[in-house]
Amino acid sequence: MKTVNDIDFKDKKVLIRVDFNVPLNAKMEVTDDTRIRAAKPTIISVLEKEGSCILMSHLGRPKNREEEFSLKHIVKCATEVLGVQVKFVEDCVGEKVEEAVAELQPGEILLLENLRYHEEEKLGDWEFAKKLADLADYYVNDAFGTAHRAHASTAVIADFFPENKCFGLLLASEVENLNKVLTTGQPPVTAIIGGAKVSSKITVIENILDKIDHLIIGGGMAFTFIKAQGGAVGSSLVEEDKQDVALDILKQAKAKNVEVHLPSDAIIADSFSNEAATDIAAVNNIPNGWMGLDTGPETNRVFADVIGRSQTILWNGPVGVFEMENFAQGTIKLGLAIAEATENGAYSLVGGGDSVAAVKRFQLDDRVSYVSTGGGAMLEMLEGKQLPGIDALLK
Repeated sequence: MKTVNDIDFKDKKVLIRVDFNVPLNAKMEVTDDTRIRAAKPTIISVLEKEGSCILMSHLGRPKNREEEFSLKHIVKCATEVLGVQVKFVEDCVGEKVEEAVAELQPGEILLLENLRYHEEEKLGDWEFAKKLADLADYYVNDAFGTAHRAHASTAVIADFFPENKCFGLLLASEVENLNKVLTTGQPPVTAIIGGAKVSSKITVIENILDKIDHLIIGGGMAFTFIKAQGGAVGSSLVEEDKQDVALDILKQAKAKNVEVHLPSDAIIADSFSNEAATDIAAVNNIPNGWMGLDTGPETNRVFADVIGRSQTILWNGPVGVFEMENFAQGTIKLGLAIAEATENGAYSLVGGGDSVAAVKRFQLDDRVSYVSTGGGAMLEMLEGKQLPGIDALLK
């Protein structure tokens, strides 16, 4: 895997696909600069080798050229994070852009306007990709969050750089860390799959069953498994049409000697509210009108024990409605168990928007081995799919 570490960029213009799709508040200020910080090592590496950086990214899902999706709002934050003044041009192709690139000196950074202001980006348009490619001597992809998209700037553009393309340090790191779970993980390997719906995780679970020893299922999706086995789950979230799928997953797991751990008890509530009345119930005996919103104390003990005996841990999805303080304990205790296992020598990878939000919220992100930056891309890798943005660099 060729990365920016392997190339001499002296006096070269380097086009870097970054993922600066960051959240903004009402004042158009960046509220979480994680993705900008994640791209910093690649950008600084090019600058230290006396190259210049042309950064391209998308922001949100503009339908036209809505001002709120302009990457000009990112410039101040990017300049502060990178420690280098970031220049900005109000388009990503065309004469203005070509002039700005021509003036760019070694050690300088130019940020292009939102790629998705042009519909050709999402369409994977060849001509649009060529216009972008013509701006630079080298192409670097460092945007894991969009590696699963066959867009002009992530997949098509690489064809114009048959020799002069490589992985950014973030993208390389994401692939290497996911492979630590998928291919080289030390046993016992435990996958914790949570979140609301079984339907969004079916293919992930089926693909990783050959690679894991333990499967912990939590969150709303657990109730589909419980009901499928004849449990009474009250008003808990259930995908009625996925009960056969749940039973099939349990059957597949048994055939592959994967031990499945479902919740045994739950914190139940009489409404979906932090102010709701709560109680503890067996997960297969929840009264009508009540719903499970978090794992119970016995479940938390069992899950922590399994995690404590693991050498490789993948966590994708919370086990309760952690956004509500009264239903966050299960997710907190799970995170603490993973942190403790990591401190004792296990390898742990956390990925997926809600899991990442949870480890950050509870200040556990520095206590796990790796926090992935790409939700959809990570899920597709876990599903065993080929990612267009990665394949394009390996051609």
